[in-house]
Amino acid sequence: MICFDHLKLSEDILTALRELNIDYVFQPIFEKDKKTVYAWEALMRPQKVTVTDLIAKYQGEDKLHVVEVATFFGAMQAYFLRGYKEKVAINSFPSDCMRPEEAEVFWEYYGEDIRGRMIIEILEYPYFSLDHWLEKNRSVRNMNNLFSLDDYGSGINNMEKVDFIKPDIVKIDRSLVSFVDQAPDRQEQLKKNIALFQERGIRVVAEGIEREEEFDYMLSLGADLFQGYYLARPV
Repeated sequence: MICFDHLKLSEDILTALRELNIDYVFQPIFEKDKKTVYAWEALMRPQKVTVTDLIAKYQGEDKLHVVEVATFFGAMQAYFLRGYKEKVAINSFPSDCMRPEEAEVFWEYYGEDIRGRMIIEILEYPYFSLDHWLEKNRSVRNMNNLFSLDDYGSGINNMEKVDFIKPDIVKIDRSLVSFVDQAPDRQEQLKKNIALFQERGIRVVAEGIEREEEFDYMLSLGADLFQGYYLARPV
């Protein structure tokens, strides 16, 4: 179980964090050889409820900020406890970011250990906040970390967001990857999108790979990185 009591955060946020009762599992993102781990994606696992229900509850109570803070501190705590050396991918709401005093605690606590090791995955919901994005972009780039646009083709994450955010990585949503080898209507558009991303120096992750045929086809389209149950489940 993740513990937040040692952090020099405000008492109100610490109280809210203690109520979460969360842990983390990690799912690898692989290079083309199916063996080399490029990064580990941190996935929240609350106690007694699903992560979907927890987020819906906190969104309804206008408390997604608590989940945002918990994700950064909790995921990094679990990552270092496991002793991973590869990059770590952390989900982040496009509508929120840590407050300056929280970000200061985060950087002070982890320091140079996180420079160049983090991938901030911008989620596809609930909405995009320009003010929060500008602050998040500044702090992430200052530490030489990367941005990933999660679930491209789902929710608010589309080509317009790619043009604006200029991510280092784009993750193709599993709805576009699933049975792609049998879906001519998706194949040509995916081929064009992947080529466009790579012209801009953006690496492409095919996520939700559950079949060998999906892996092979996304590889043939030029995808750089791969994630899904076919390769490895979260651990």
